[in-house]
Amino acid sequence: MAGFRHEMKYLITYSQKDELIRRFLGQGMIQPDPHATDGSYFIRSLYFDDHSESAYEEKLMGIATRRKYRIRFYDGNDSLIRLEKKVKQENYINKVSAPLTRQEADAILKGEYEFLLRRNDPLCHEFYVESTSNRMRPAVIVDYDREPYVYDAGTVRITFDEHVRAAVGSLNPFEAGLPAIETLPEGQLIMEVKYTEFLPEFVRLLLPSDRAVHTQASKYVMCLEILKTIH
Repeated sequence: MAGFRHEMKYLITYSQKDELIRRFLGQGMIQPDPHATDGSYFIRSLYFDDHSESAYEEKLMGIATRRKYRIRFYDGNDSLIRLEKKVKQENYINKVSAPLTRQEADAILKGEYEFLLRRNDPLCHEFYVESTSNRMRPAVIVDYDREPYVYDAGTVRITFDEHVRAAVGSLNPFEAGLPAIETLPEGQLIMEVKYTEFLPEFVRLLLPSDRAVHTQASKYVMCLEILKTIH
């Protein structure tokens, strides 16, 4: 499937993480992602869903092909904001994105979508249709800290996502100081492995054994359910 990558997720402990990183670095081929300042970065995503909560319900029902829309930026830096669509088809994923200015992101938060039609970008046009026809609106802010590693110029990417949390009190991702609630069990984190055509055997041998839980955990669903519990 053109443009799609394999994705595997594991729910692991911090001690497992430490052992895995030791093994990755010890064999000398998997390295820290050079784009990560000080080895990690903070991710904030504002997820959207329609009036029927289709993204949420389809995940719960195990629908094979699903899609989610989000606005995402890193390390609190609103000078590089992206509108993204993530498509998941069983164990394959594809992501397309379009840059947004802070002014454009603020317009979306206000429900002002007309500028999207002036953008020469299919994703912007698609997001306009979803927002105006299917009443897609902000659903939840998801925060977490990511520690990334890469192999072979990024054809294999391994990430450790810690402190996955749902922001509460606002759906404005640019609001400073938002309180947030942790969603993962204490002492656990999510490890994700993404690769293109095949996973090299030496990488596969380094991955967690049955000590780890192979999971289909969705950060969006976990955080939305926290908000539903509160409300």
